Amino acid sequence: MILTLIHWINAAWQAILTNVNWMSWNLFLALIPLALGFWLFKPYGLSTISIQRSGRVDLSVSPLLFWGVGFLMAVSVFPHFPRVLRFFWDMTQRLDWKYLIIVILITIALMIREFWQSRIHHTQSPPRSLGWWMVFLLFIFFLPNAPYVLTDVIHLVEDIRKGYSIWIISLALIPQYLVFMLLGFEAYILSLIQLEGYCQAQRWGIGYKGIELIVHFLCAIGIYLGRFQRFNSWDILTRPDVLVDSIIQEIFNQRPLLIISVTFVVLSLLYALLKPVTLAVLSSDYEPSQM
Repeated sequence: MILTLIHWINAAWQAILTNVNWMSWNLFLALIPLALGFWLFKPYGLSTISIQRSGRVDLSVSPLLFWGVGFLMAVSVFPHFPRVLRFFWDMTQRLDWKYLIIVILITIALMIREFWQSRIHHTQSPPRSLGWWMVFLLFIFFLPNAPYVLTDVIHLVEDIRKGYSIWIISLALIPQYLVFMLLGFEAYILSLIQLEGYCQAQRWGIGYKGIELIVHFLCAIGIYLGRFQRFNSWDILTRPDVLVDSIIQEIFNQRPLLIISVTFVVLSLLYALLKPVTLAVLSSDYEPSQM
């Protein structure tokens, strides 16, 4: 009996280890926008979210959440540290400076827009710097990596087909995938919550629902490009011409549009369902009856 149990535990552990490499990398990418949001949207973000029309709930980023995200990022990137170094080296070799100039021009346009909005709405906060807007673009570029983890369920189907026993699938693989996908999608929810706080601070709250839907749609496109066209977030800087050609030639066909539409609906529904739960966990003053 003991030998059989040891054999099952060892088999389950080996099954889990087969997924650790790619899961850790995808989780690291999913956590990048959340970590960027901690810096971008301070002191807005999680500290200024409206939970009810009559007031606000203090949802300031707790040290536990901040250091927990940092710990997860460190653990998930550690096995891939050489890969990250090679990535930065390849970026310096492959980056076309004309694309960087275009990004800078876009950030300047965003700065001008924010300055104009602040003049219209008479906000007290000064316009953000060029560096802030460039990091904000990185936030947008990497944001689809967070909900992208939901599509990794296809690897679970592949694992099931490998012939693992029902016990290993039920007690090892399925919990592993659930934790992995929950962490990734929670990073997405928290990132959007922070973006909402910033929009509210800038008095864009009336139109935030529209912004939220636009973000879901853009992430649905990003998920399609990543899953089916195998593009990465950094291809926006290193291969924007190839990326644009792919979008023009393929993304408006019937099958891609169907996949993107279904993905958009799934993201919108899951976000609507899990956001209140996330706010409830974050806020010690939260009461379900006040929603």
